[in-house]
Amino acid sequence: MNSLLEKITFGVRCSAFGKIVMILAVIIGFVSGTAVTIRAAEKKQEPTVLTLDQALLLAMEKNKDIQKAKEYRNQVEGRYVEERAAALPQLTIQAGVSRDHDESQRALYGSFRIPGVRFPVPVDREARTSVIGLSQVLYSFGQVEAAIRAAKIGLKTADDQLRLYQQAALKDVSSAFYDVLLSKDFFALARERLEQRKRHWEEARKKHQAGTATDYDVLAAEVAVENAQPEVIRTENLIRTSREKLRFLLGMEGREVDAQGSLLTSILPYPTYEESLDVAWKNRPELSEIRHRIGISEELLNIAKAGNLPILSFKAGYGWQSLDYNPGQADGPLWTAGFFLTFPFFDGLRTQGKVIRAKSDLDTLKLEEAKLVDGIVLQTRDSVNAVKEAGEIVKGISGTVSQAQKLLDMAEKGFHFGVKTRLEVDDAQTNLLQAQLNLARARRDYLVAQAILEWVMGTIRPPAPNPLSFLGK
Repeated sequence: MNSLLEKITFGVRCSAFGKIVMILAVIIGFVSGTAVTIRAAEKKQEPTVLTLDQALLLAMEKNKDIQKAKEYRNQVEGRYVEERAAALPQLTIQAGVSRDHDESQRALYGSFRIPGVRFPVPVDREARTSVIGLSQVLYSFGQVEAAIRAAKIGLKTADDQLRLYQQAALKDVSSAFYDVLLSKDFFALARERLEQRKRHWEEARKKHQAGTATDYDVLAAEVAVENAQPEVIRTENLIRTSREKLRFLLGMEGREVDAQGSLLTSILPYPTYEESLDVAWKNRPELSEIRHRIGISEELLNIAKAGNLPILSFKAGYGWQSLDYNPGQADGPLWTAGFFLTFPFFDGLRTQGKVIRAKSDLDTLKLEEAKLVDGIVLQTRDSVNAVKEAGEIVKGISGTVSQAQKLLDMAEKGFHFGVKTRLEVDDAQTNLLQAQLNLARARRDYLVAQAILEWVMGTIRPPAPNPLSFLGK
C-alpha cells in the first residue's frame, strides 16, 4: 500500500514538473521572440543620416508642397487642352432606330381619296439613321482665342507655383537642418557641463575625505550635478523635435532622419540693400506668378465682355437613312450643311454681371501685386539687416569663448590649490557655457539668415543632383 502511494505521488510530481517545464519553455520562447522583435524594430529605426545637400535634393523629390505644385501643373495642362478644343472641329457619330405610329395620316390621305380606288394609308413608320456630324466655331468675337491665351498663361503660372514651393521648401529645410545641428551642439554642451559638474563633485568628495573640504562643499557640488541634468534632458528632447520637423519637411513617412554637418562657417561680405532688392525684382517667382494671374484676369474680362455677342458656327452631317412605310420601303444617303448664327442679345444682364465681377477680380490682383511689392521691399531690408546682425555677433563673440575657457581653467587650478572659491569656479563655468551657447546660436542664425536672404532674392537653388544611394533606390 505504501509503495503504491509512493508511485502515485511520484507520478503526480513528475506531471507537475513537466507542466512547469512547459510553462517555462513557453515564457522563454515568448521573451526571446519579443527580444528579437525589439532588436529588429530598433535596427529598423536606424535614422537616415543626411548632409545638407542630400536633404535639399531629397526635399525636391518628396516634399508634399512640391508634389502638390507638380500636380497643379498637370491640372493646368489639362485645362489648356480643354480650352484649345473649342477652336478645333468637333466630330460626332449618331446612330438610331425609331418607330412612329401616326393616325393623323389617315385623315391627311383621306382628303386625297380617289373614288373607286383604295390604297393603304401609311400610319406606321420605322426609321434607321447613322450620321457623322461636324461642327466648327468660325467667329466668336474673341472668346475662344481669349480662353486659349488664358490657358497658355496658366501654364506659366503653374511653373511659377512650382518654383515658389521649391524655393520655400529649400528655405524651410535649410532652417530645419541647422536647427538639428544647433540642438546637437546644445546637447553636447549640456552633457559636457554635466560631466564637469560630476568631476567637481568627485573632487569635492576626495577633498572631504582628505579633510580639506567641508560637508557644504560636497553638498553644493552634488546639487550642481542635479541642476545640470534637466538641461541634458531638455536638449536631448530638442534634438528629437528638430529631427521630426526635418523629417516632416522631407516627406519621409515612417523613417527617422538625422543631420550631419557643422555650424562652422566663414562670414562673407554683407550684401547691400539695393543690390539685393534689384536681384529680387528679377527672380522672385511670386512677382512673376501675380503678373501672369493678372494676364489671365485680363483675358477673362475679354471673354465676359463678349458674352452677349453673336457666335457664328458651321455645322454639317453625312450619313445613311432607311425608312420603312407600310407597305413601302426606301433608303439612301443623307447629308446636311449650313451656317448658324447664335445671338444672345438679351440674357437678363448676366453678361453685365460677369463683366463687373471680372473687373473686380482684375483690380484685386493689381492691389495684391502692389502689396507684394511692398512686402518684398520690407523682406529684403529685414533680411539684409539680419545677415549683418548675425555676422557681427559671430565675429564679436568668437574670441569670447576662448577667453572664457581660459578663465575657467585658471579658476579650476586656483580652486585645486585652494586660492579660488567654488563660487568663482561656478561663475567661470556659467560664463563659458553662455559664451558657447551664444556662439552656436549666432552661427545658426547667420546660416539661416543667409538662406532666408537667398529666398528673398529668389536665388536659392538646390545643389547639383547626385545619385541618392543612401535612400536605397
